[in-house]
Amino acid sequence: MNFCTIGRWVSRVSHQPARQKFQRTMASAGEGASSASSDEQNRLASEKSPYLLQHASNPVHWYPWGDEAFSAARRENKLIFLSVGYSTCHWCHVMERESFENPDIAKIMNANFINVKVDREERPDVDKVYMTFVTSLSGSGGWPMSVWLTPDLNPVYGGTYFPPNNRYFGQPGFPQLLVSLASQWQENEAKFKESGVKIMEVLDRTSRLPAPGTSSMPGEEAVAKCFAQLSSSYEPHYGGFSESPKFPQPSNLNFLFTYHALRPHRDDAKRGLEMALHTLTKMDRGGIHDHVAQGFARYSTDERWHVPHFEKMLYDQAQLTISYLDAYVATGNTKFSDVVRDILTYVMRDLSHPSGGFYSAEDADSLPTADAKEKREGAFCVWTREEITQLLSEPVREGHEMTLDKVFCHHYSVVKGGNVNPYQDPHDELKNQNVLIEHGTVEETSQEFDLSQEECEAALAKAREILYNARQKRPRPHLDDKMLTSWNGMMLGAMVRAGAVLGDNTYIQRAVKAAEFVKSYLYKDDKLLRAAYAAPNDEVSLGSSIEGYADDYAWIIRGFINLYEATLDTDWLELAEALQDKQNELFWDPQGNGYYMTQAGDESILLRIKEDQDGAEPSANSVSLGNLIRLSTILDHPEYRTKAEAIFCLFSDRLNKIPIALPEMTTALLLYQQSPVQIILAGKNGSNSLKEMMHVIHTEPIPDRVFMLADDNQESFMYARHPSLSRYHPKVTDETLAYVCRNFKCLLPVNNPDQLREILKKSSEASGQ
Repeated sequence: MNFCTIGRWVSRVSHQPARQKFQRTMASAGEGASSASSDEQNRLASEKSPYLLQHASNPVHWYPWGDEAFSAARRENKLIFLSVGYSTCHWCHVMERESFENPDIAKIMNANFINVKVDREERPDVDKVYMTFVTSLSGSGGWPMSVWLTPDLNPVYGGTYFPPNNRYFGQPGFPQLLVSLASQWQENEAKFKESGVKIMEVLDRTSRLPAPGTSSMPGEEAVAKCFAQLSSSYEPHYGGFSESPKFPQPSNLNFLFTYHALRPHRDDAKRGLEMALHTLTKMDRGGIHDHVAQGFARYSTDERWHVPHFEKMLYDQAQLTISYLDAYVATGNTKFSDVVRDILTYVMRDLSHPSGGFYSAEDADSLPTADAKEKREGAFCVWTREEITQLLSEPVREGHEMTLDKVFCHHYSVVKGGNVNPYQDPHDELKNQNVLIEHGTVEETSQEFDLSQEECEAALAKAREILYNARQKRPRPHLDDKMLTSWNGMMLGAMVRAGAVLGDNTYIQRAVKAAEFVKSYLYKDDKLLRAAYAAPNDEVSLGSSIEGYADDYAWIIRGFINLYEATLDTDWLELAEALQDKQNELFWDPQGNGYYMTQAGDESILLRIKEDQDGAEPSANSVSLGNLIRLSTILDHPEYRTKAEAIFCLFSDRLNKIPIALPEMTTALLLYQQSPVQIILAGKNGSNSLKEMMHVIHTEPIPDRVFMLADDNQESFMYARHPSLSRYHPKVTDETLAYVCRNFKCLLPVNNPDQLREILKKSSEASGQ
């Protein structure tokens, strides 16, 4: 039996000849199966995950992933139905409403299966194993993910969203599928088990990467191919790298900015910069950007970045902060730094726990009114023309005949009857609604209404404030207040870099607070935990204390390196090194090289996988490569560079053939190929002269630079790693000298920020020739 055989079993029940058998089985499935009433709770009630708690009142007898469920499946000899999702997943909500809250469907599930719920963000190891199966079976994946397992946890059938009836051509209804699989398990248990074992053998074999020594170090060919593949997939009208739907894909932008910074005079690099800037400009103006309450939605359903999927994820805010910072550093255009401040305003206001952690996400769905019974996607964010007319009826300024609503509606494309294409609204949730989008510039709007640009900007800002206050009176979307270690590392690293680039200490201090949160709650016994959870009275709970995965280490290490570079506090660098060594201990494959995403020892995880794609979140190996390259130079740690080379060799086949699948890793390859720019600052930490020099370094596009401080404390961590720092001691107390070195050659020191900027520009130009 194989994937196709099981698929044929399932497909047969969707045809008319199977209807009598289907009806008999449905009836028998309900006999003797009691489903919980809506005010009762299942085993998920004792969990901490917001997603699992959302399902705690379902009539389905859900189990969390664990030994209790596995033992029940073996004892009762039932298939396991595994449902994986996350709390702000729109189609997860749809399947819950349609199927998991349906008492009749719940009876079938409870009578025939052991039903297990998993939060993919809390348990990415479980998600990755069975998503590998689903994509192998169907060619695509997504959430909710639905997989049927034998009691030994081997998958036998799966998919994503299943409707409650046969309304979609070629796809069986969920109860029909349940009945078919339960019946086939009873009739062909041995074949099911045999098939499950063979499936896992295939997945294990196909998920392995080449053995060490069989691949050579990738080179310029991989970099050139990555640029060519991005260029060919680029959509020139609205930016981005697909027609629709459109995802931000910050890893692609990161590659293009790095490629340009290292090769600024090349025509292809200039074209790549234009691609990145155009994409970010269109996203900023589009409906994916929340113009009223800040931040960015997950993706756009159309090609124009107009109609978003309205959920807001922390990892998008973090990565886009870096992208817009890169755009600002590359151009000096403050429109990009304004977007950075916009994103961070949202994160600090709406995604922040009082103790310093960052929440995971806000939902796309919410109640349109306080007395509404059903949630709608985007209800918190959209507007009718009539609402805006009523709220913005005052003049743009005293004595002016033009009202705010006319200026606002023109600028943000608000029309009577709504501005959403019905094809982007299959459930009529956005009928008569407007998603704000800028089709023109503020300058063009000011000319349209005979206003100065300053007056127009002030009018639009006032209108947005009025609408923001009105939105706060609407029912808020669900907040996923889980605080994931990886995403917190991602966000604190982005925020501290924003503080360094923009010269805003508020962001640096907020990042330090987040790092202290990680140390206090998510770093126990020299190991990272996966998540913490918000508790009553602004407290923090650790739940079941799931240990961290490779991506948790990778992102926290990157965040701590960024903290060091912004503050020159070597405590963060020392901790980054300790975490890197722990990551090497727990996740490195000594036989095959590279990092597994999971630690060894969990028998319920049937595959230890090394991720080979930079998707919505870059893979742990890609992020770790950047960390190893940076730390090898900062700490004079050649074994880190050796590990980086081993990872590049492990993924060389993929990098040489389809590097567009690994843009973050290809960016690391770009940096590896460069001899780093080493900047030694000789001065007093905290002095104004040192801060001025650091600001110059942070605002020049030199991604291959590392820097360190030679100060009065020769007993410090850095002096132990670099004894030669003692030669760079400044002669004047309030002066900072900067030495710029490349290829073991240092230029004469300078003590003036303008001189330092000039040297760095020349260094960058020389490296790109």
